[in-house]
Amino acid sequence: MNPTQPEFYPERTVEVYLEYKNLDDRPGLLGDILSLLGNIGLSIKTINGVEVSQRALLIRTDDMWKLERFKNIVRHIHEIEIIKIRKPTITDRLTLRHGRFIKRAEENKNIFSFTRDEISIVVDFLAILFDIDDTFLIGVRGMPRVGKTESVVAGSVTAGDKWLFLSSTMLKQTERTSLHKQEYDKGNVYIIDGAVTSKSTNNEHKRLVNEIINYEGTTVVEHPDLLMEDPYFKLTQDDFDYIIEIREYDGQEITYEKHKKRHWFESDNMDFF
Repeated sequence: MNPTQPEFYPERTVEVYLEYKNLDDRPGLLGDILSLLGNIGLSIKTINGVEVSQRALLIRTDDMWKLERFKNIVRHIHEIEIIKIRKPTITDRLTLRHGRFIKRAEENKNIFSFTRDEISIVVDFLAILFDIDDTFLIGVRGMPRVGKTESVVAGSVTAGDKWLFLSSTMLKQTERTSLHKQEYDKGNVYIIDGAVTSKSTNNEHKRLVNEIINYEGTTVVEHPDLLMEDPYFKLTQDDFDYIIEIREYDGQEITYEKHKKRHWFESDNMDFF
């Protein structure tokens, strides 16, 4: 039986994201920087290399004055340049975990782009969002079979949350019209397939979807653009807290022409979904 290891410096509860660039990546530079942080009274919780010459750290402190002292000392160290010191964001935590920057759309900083081989990052991203005690409306864009549904379900599992499909074609066509009393829980993740719901002629289904979108739980909409085009819901892109785009490869166009040209059930293999 292994005793629980004590946490050193438990009073250092304030987390700070630090990112710096190596201007002269000499041997031993990292050790010198870490020793300086330790001597000032800053604990290093996580560290990772980013790109070729940058490092990202999650540090802990009990006094922000120690960060100011570190910044003042670094002004006289010509081998590194501080890029960011701030309260860690969700994307900062992903950068630390995966050692790469997360792509954002230039025109909208709440749109994040990934490719299918980065599914593990998408899962972590969603798990962090699901784990936050807040209400989010999240859109997931992507062409067929890029991993939209599996990412949402895996993110829910990682966060320890229950997920509920309101509309889906994952196992069979699903268009729920009601929820049991116990299924209303702000800790649940509600999943909507915008392609199915936007084509639905069942008003009770659409009523339920609209209710859940405005409920205090977190809702994920696959194919959010199709739901935005449905006048029943009166949604715009600004209503979504985050939109995640998943592509087979960089630059792949996400289109809905195939879906719009015919009704979904005209294809036995439901190949749009």
